[in-house]
Parts: sequence; C-alpha cells; structure tokens
Amino acid sequence: MIQFHFHPSPNPLKIALYLEETGLPYELIPVDTRKGEQHSEAFKAINPNAKTPAMLDGDTRVFDSNAMLLYLAEKTGQFVPHDSAAARAEMYSWLMFVATGIGPYCGQAVHFKHFAPEPKAYAVNRYDFEAWRHWTIVNDHLAAQRYMLGDHYTFVDMAVWGWARVAPFVLGDDAWEKLPHVKRLLDEINARPAAQRAEALKTRFSFKAEVDEDARKVLFPQNARLANGD
Repeated sequence: MIQFHFHPSPNPLKIALYLEETGLPYELIPVDTRKGEQHSEAFKAINPNAKTPAMLDGDTRVFDSNAMLLYLAEKTGQFVPHDSAAARAEMYSWLMFVATGIGPYCGQAVHFKHFAPEPKAYAVNRYDFEAWRHWTIVNDHLAAQRYMLGDHYTFVDMAVWGWARVAPFVLGDDAWEKLPHVKRLLDEINARPAAQRAEALKTRFSFKAEVDEDARKVLFPQNARLANGD
C-alpha cells in the first residue's frame, strides 16, 4: 500500500485528488510543516528536500508532486492523454508549466505578500506580476477548450486544481473576475466526489494553523542568517 505523506497545501492536494480519483489504496501520514516535522530524519529519508508531499510505494520512494503525478499515471494508466507523441508533448509541456511556473511564482507571491518582512515592494511586484502572467496564460488556454489537454480530464487538470483552489489568496479578491475560465475548471473539479474527499482529508488531523515565531523558524530557516548578520 502507498504511504502518502501529506500536508493540506496545494502540492499535496494534487496527489490526494489523483489517489481519490483512481481509488488506489493508500495510508495517509500527516506531516505538520508548521511544526517542522518535514525536517525529521525519517521524512528526509523519503524526501531529502524536506517538503511535502512524498510517498513510499513499497520500497520505491517518490518525491516532488509533479514526479508523483507522473509516477502514479504510469502506474495506473488513468487520467492520461491519448497515447500519441503529440498528446504526450502537450502533457509534459503543461505539467512542467505548472511545475516551474504556477507553483513557484504563486508560492513566492504568497511568501512576499503575507509573510516576508519589509522592505518587500520589489519582490511583491515581481512575483505578483509573474503569478498573474502565468495564470492568464492558463485562463486563455482554457478559453478555447474544456480541459488543459482538450476534451478529456487528466492529471494535468489536477495539477492546476491544486493551485487554483488558492488563487484569491495568491492574487487577490479580483482573481475570479479576471480568470473566469480557470474558475470554471475549478468549479467543475470541485463538484467531483473525489475532490470533495481530497479536501476533507485535512479534517482527519489537527494541523497547526497559525504562523507564529516557532513556525517561521521551521518554514523560513533562511531568516536565521539575517539574525546572525550573515
């Protein structure tokens, strides 16, 4: 059985949705990142990068949410595009777009808007601009087709869903006014029973909600360099 190391944040939720959609049996193992559990030696043996999600499938470890989606898609053959070179090229292209664009820029936008100390105007402007730019590309793409890869729901839509859930927190209250096609995809996936089960996973455990000083130390260990004058 798959051991799925989970925190209720965008990247782990992508994997939760895929597991729920496919019905693969799995054991859910909570990792409370605001308590620093991702830095334990046991967890880093699975993911040396000390980030969620990660999983063990028997003796096989897989970390990074996009690698996990590819691994699970190859394992099950479910929610994948048609088997052609052109379809696989679209799949890889849009999945990597989410992996290298949507996720990192949204994450940095959230960090500098909500958690970073002043001064931060330059960083907020850069990452907010890039987050909007990437989401606008997705929105324009979805204006011409139902799903990310055409007419069929795939794991690439699940990758988009993980971050689309938090778009207003990333971009601001006008996110859905400016991104109606992303909102349409989000609403459609949210209506699926698997998505509702994935969202409900966070209620099984008491994850730390506040970002207090202790949480900041484990979430942003780089700040120790500033305190030490390095």
